[in-house]
Amino acid sequence: MKISESLLPEFDYEMANTRKALERVPFDKLDWKPHPKSMTFGALAAHIATMPEWGSLTLQGDSFDYAPPGGEPYKTPTFASNKELVAAFDKGVAESRAALAAADDSKMLAPWSLLAGGKTIMTMPRVAVMRSFVVNHTIHHRAQLGVYLRLNDIAVPSAYGPTADEQ
Repeated sequence: MKISESLLPEFDYEMANTRKALERVPFDKLDWKPHPKSMTFGALAAHIATMPEWGSLTLQGDSFDYAPPGGEPYKTPTFASNKELVAAFDKGVAESRAALAAADDSKMLAPWSLLAGGKTIMTMPRVAVMRSFVVNHTIHHRAQLGVYLRLNDIAVPSAYGPTADEQ
């Protein structure tokens, strides 16, 4: 079994659960945040919705510079509706899933680097980037989104079993 094939069931499961949470983001509360140091509801949702893109970036290139010298730094897009938010997420999931399914073991084990202003921030094998910076990072922020939903009395969807809202 290829490394990528072993990651696909986890990727599919976590992305499906993340989609359920994103579908519940209230677009009338995008500026709400639970604490002054926290991201707004809208910023958190947009961050999560665009995270799957990172998988295709990781698998289709050797590095990504989020603030390239002489170029425009990466900026998380904003979305006008929940429909746009979920559509962007779905697009990123589909592209990353296709890239992951096509990746052979040599690609998965090859190094990939994150850069800022031309300087390397970190280098890891692509398999580690997919697991940590794509899947686990998405799970982390999905958990934050669950707290935002709860604090706004919006039903929290199940992920690994029932929630207080979904038995």
